[in-house]
Amino acid sequence: MKMLRWLALCACVAGSGPAADWPQFRGPGASGVGSGANPPVQWDAVKGVNVAWKAEVPGLAVSSPIVWGDRVFITTAISSDASQKIRTGLYGDTDSAADRSPHQWKVLAFDKRTGKLLWEQLAYQGVPKTKRHPKSSQASASPATNGSVVVAYFGSEGLYAYSTEGKLLWKKDLGIQSAGWFFDPDSEWGVGSSPVIHKNSVIVLCDRQKESFIAAFDLKDGRELWRTARAELPTWGTPTLAQGKDRVEVVTNGAKAIRGYDADTGKELWTLGPNSEIVCTTPVSGQGMIYVTAGYPPVQPVYAIKIGSNGDLTLKDGKDSSEAVAWSKRSGGVYLPSPILYGDLLYTMNNNGVLSAYEAATGNRVYQQRVAGSSFVASPVAAGGNLYLASEDGDVFVVKAGPKYELLGKNAIGEPILATPAWADDLLLVRGEKHLFAISGQGQGR
Repeated sequence: MKMLRWLALCACVAGSGPAADWPQFRGPGASGVGSGANPPVQWDAVKGVNVAWKAEVPGLAVSSPIVWGDRVFITTAISSDASQKIRTGLYGDTDSAADRSPHQWKVLAFDKRTGKLLWEQLAYQGVPKTKRHPKSSQASASPATNGSVVVAYFGSEGLYAYSTEGKLLWKKDLGIQSAGWFFDPDSEWGVGSSPVIHKNSVIVLCDRQKESFIAAFDLKDGRELWRTARAELPTWGTPTLAQGKDRVEVVTNGAKAIRGYDADTGKELWTLGPNSEIVCTTPVSGQGMIYVTAGYPPVQPVYAIKIGSNGDLTLKDGKDSSEAVAWSKRSGGVYLPSPILYGDLLYTMNNNGVLSAYEAATGNRVYQQRVAGSSFVASPVAAGGNLYLASEDGDVFVVKAGPKYELLGKNAIGEPILATPAWADDLLLVRGEKHLFAISGQGQGR
């Protein structure tokens, strides 16, 4: 019953769309939870087993696919230097990738049933205005849609809105989005935060080296509706819309503070710290709370924040809970993959493959288990009682959800995976380095 109530809450968040749609990064409410009743558990994309279709996607990008109706939308950035690659694995380099060649930034639409390319649009072309991290790309932000408008955010190359048929509706220059290591103002890693749609607006988080802000733009014409300055370092997490009793909160993960804003006005509602100095994960909400984590030392927290809170929520010394914070942990937070709330458990996945499960209500850790695989960047998704964990090695691990760790399958994609998978009914959409795969428990074997 708790799971049903939580899914209903996610569906109420403005712009989330019907349950079968996947309208933004991590789907409805950024939950990561799909609605498929018969999701795949076993497949082999290399051999074509349980693969409904496979579509080539040019360029380098770690943005995730989104789905509305019978269409799948995806973004990419195509370098004119064919030797360029994304460097996978566990490493801590801070240098940018050396690629100053001209690029093309594109939005593509595929048929959900067949994988046929329906249209592609060139949003921008030229030399990138900022550099990227070796593990990132020039198209790292996932698009968002409400079923009528598809919004793509390419950082310094702009914000673009298209009809679902591929017609350009408007575009907007948001300035140079210089985001990188906070110790080095010249460091450039590219943007990672994806746009989210609320009512008639699209909300974009622009945390950069100077003059960070969050803003909302009218979906119809791109007119700025509100903008709120943020005294913030560069961050890469996507904002999350959390439905409260009488308001929708835009929750942002930030290095200086986790913050909540009124989605209609941009007014800051609350703040909470301390947090990691580099922040990449997206918050998730459910069961009346917002769960936020970050994993860059020395502070690697996990917070369970009550929706509807106000003011400074920072805990008093020695305390791990308060009237506004149900529970917290000073350590154990994760760096790149975002957490997922599924049933009564909160799961976190670390870059090194350590999966942890916590009681969502209390924060008590249920288990901690290392999953085979060298490195994980994509965030977990879930459906049909299972968790799906995609590794950079090109494998997707299926783990049974619940208080006991049980590995159900290790499934090959055959290409490095850095983008978070998406759900389309019973189809699992996995973006590899060069292709988009539609995996089905009843695949056509081709």
